Amino acid sequence: MHLFKQLTRISLFENVASFVEEMQINEHDFILAARAVFEKYFAPFNLTAQVVFRSNYGKSEPTDLMTDALIADFNQSGCDRIVAIGGGSVIDMAKVLMIKDARKTESIFLREVPIIKGHKLIAVPTTCGAGSEVSPVSIVSLTQKGTKVGLSAEEIIPDHAALIPQLLEDMPYKVFATSAIDALIHAVESFLCPKANTYTDLFSEQAIKTIVTGFCALSRNGEGEKINLLKDFLIASNMAGIAFANAGTGAVHALSYPLSTQYHVTHGEACYQFFTTVLLEYQHQNPQGKIMRLKEILSAILHCSIGDVFITLESLLDQVIPRQPLHCYGMDEDDIESFADNVLALQERLLSQSYIRLSRETIISIYHSLL
Repeated sequence: MHLFKQLTRISLFENVASFVEEMQINEHDFILAARAVFEKYFAPFNLTAQVVFRSNYGKSEPTDLMTDALIADFNQSGCDRIVAIGGGSVIDMAKVLMIKDARKTESIFLREVPIIKGHKLIAVPTTCGAGSEVSPVSIVSLTQKGTKVGLSAEEIIPDHAALIPQLLEDMPYKVFATSAIDALIHAVESFLCPKANTYTDLFSEQAIKTIVTGFCALSRNGEGEKINLLKDFLIASNMAGIAFANAGTGAVHALSYPLSTQYHVTHGEACYQFFTTVLLEYQHQNPQGKIMRLKEILSAILHCSIGDVFITLESLLDQVIPRQPLHCYGMDEDDIESFADNVLALQERLLSQSYIRLSRETIISIYHSLL
């Protein structure tokens, strides 16, 4: 029985200069980057690589149309190695470029063409949430389908993950908070996933402890505490990525995708809306399963009774950044059933690896309760 695999080489760099020197970035490299980060931290090195910016392709989270345009630019570049510098959306887009003879994103994500690795990828995360730098998953919105879909394939696992805490220093607080909550969700969902095992639990538990402990410090000391958490949270996000790459995520992610697609809510923020509500539903349906161990872990960090864990966690996260009702993003009653049907039709991979498989009625109830 397969238990665990980690194919990505992971390096921690003190600064950008040491990264540029070790990676020997040159004219054969194709860099996809977040513009602001690149111009501040990388442009002073006068790199000879071909550089394109994520903003060239659109401001929304990745769509098939955006990645189609990126694929065309890469194919014309003549470059071989790819360097992705940015958050999860940048890295997810860059993963598509790894595929040999890539042309159309929809064909790739619907597996209508062979998924064969053709190029190497160095992933440099600039947020502490996605964990995409070590995962076999890329997420895009298919415009004709009206929802996000995921491609999970060993061929798109980055070859090298470069962790540089310096790059997180200018991250806006909201991005920092929602990214870190996303990493916590990765850790919790992978911990509860039926495919979890002793190896993945090691990474999930450590990520949970690091992030929740950090959130407690933020609650005590205010937003200024962020600067002291960047390295720990970047590593915790990476560990959560390793956990979900091997075990998987579940219903929280599944329910978030229609919200992200329809109303352009960023990934971490969208997942946050459903996190504790889904956990409470899991607890209701199977209170004596592995969720009990999760509650014991959280109880020790939050210094609360096991019975109050999820309410206490919800309160803590609300102090880190308040959660909004779904109607604040534009969702209304008319969306609920279509969102539920969308989840059931297109997110089978996530629903099947959830702690509890949610019924259509339960999904509708969750959407309704959060509206």
